Amino acid sequence: MNANTYDVIVIGTGPAGEGAAMQAAKEGKKVAIFEKHSRIGGGCTHWGTIPSKALRFSIFATMEALNNPVVKAMGIRATPSLKQLRESSTSIIRKQEVMRELFYQRNGVPIIQGTASFVDRNTVQIEDGSTFHAEAFVIAVGSRPYRPPNVDFNHPRIYDSDTILELDERPQSMSIYGAGVIGCEYASMFRNLGIKINLINTRGNLLEFLDDEITDALSYHLRAQGVLIRHNESYESVEGTDDGVVVSLESGKQIKTDIFLWANGRSGNFESLNLENVGLEANSRGQIAVNEQFQTEVDNIYAAGDIIGFPSLASAAYMQGRAAALQLLGCTDRCMQLRDIPTGIYTSPEISSVGQTERELTADKVPYEVGQSQFKSLARAQITGRPIGMLKLLFHRETREILGVHCFGANASEIIHIGQAIMKQPPPNNTLDYFVNTTFNYPTMAEAYRVAALNGLNRLF
Repeated sequence: MNANTYDVIVIGTGPAGEGAAMQAAKEGKKVAIFEKHSRIGGGCTHWGTIPSKALRFSIFATMEALNNPVVKAMGIRATPSLKQLRESSTSIIRKQEVMRELFYQRNGVPIIQGTASFVDRNTVQIEDGSTFHAEAFVIAVGSRPYRPPNVDFNHPRIYDSDTILELDERPQSMSIYGAGVIGCEYASMFRNLGIKINLINTRGNLLEFLDDEITDALSYHLRAQGVLIRHNESYESVEGTDDGVVVSLESGKQIKTDIFLWANGRSGNFESLNLENVGLEANSRGQIAVNEQFQTEVDNIYAAGDIIGFPSLASAAYMQGRAAALQLLGCTDRCMQLRDIPTGIYTSPEISSVGQTERELTADKVPYEVGQSQFKSLARAQITGRPIGMLKLLFHRETREILGVHCFGANASEIIHIGQAIMKQPPPNNTLDYFVNTTFNYPTMAEAYRVAALNGLNRLF
């Protein structure tokens, strides 16, 4: 085999690319992975998940410390700058890079630095003209914030969800356009710093894919923190000035704040791939269509992660990459758990859910019942001083099968996996009875499952 010939070539080193490359290598295939940036890890590591969640934790820890009665009594009041709060993410990002570099080294996967573009269905090339050949490809180039052409992102007061992480000084006020996951997370994060927030939502409710009770709780707590939410609004213009940004809405409202954050949608990074050379094209949001096996219309080319659209989660992207690698290698006997993907939304408090919502079960006419546990009643929540939140179990009235788990509160994204594990068990081990008959450590947040299960049983007759 020629030095530049591989069994599988993966384009992009984000979660989807890493998952595909590692899985194909584990299957004994000769694999190479391409990265156009000088550092590996993709947007997840450098512009999205890792730096934003590190910043969120820094803000939470700092404000918790500053609000401590003992610290207040000492007269400590100064809030660090955003630049100082971001410093912790630098070492975390480097640790993530080093770890991933070791993964590729151990599995014999070379990282080829360069922008890969298709020459034909079996060949890609990079900027210096070098060509590389493979029997199969996995496109995992990720996405970037969508930028409408009539918004001037070169203005120093106008940001998107990537560039907002470069903000050094704390503004007094901010408008966020788009109340999806990213918009809600940043609204919560920056409000915790005392910044006045206008959250402009193009829809009628926040995060409509979640259970209604969870979205109601999120709306309540954001408003209680001082976030002004504006539903069913669309922008007409965004004008940056020397002292702020004016957002004109189609409803006639005008909102002026110190800075503006666009958080409404993402676009796939397809432009440099030269998809036309293999007979593929991206849609208006830069996404590539795939079937359930993550195969494109060209049978030896697969795609995974943000480039294929929903759900655009790092966790899902990694599993999609693994599944794509198994499919293209014909290893269809191993099933990836790609249904009931948990959501993790890092607002304050966190939100996480898996399975169906009450709205979906009602529409499907499923006879379900609800079991709830309020965190304020749990000893662990009382001890840690984090009483806000709840766990909600949806289960079939007759079989008691767990149909959905929804959590709002501290550590929700961790708590959810207990419910997910039971949901995935074969009958009859996937029922409410597991939580009723299992001993949980006390005091723990996990005890919420027992409380919610007993609450649900009390609703049966």
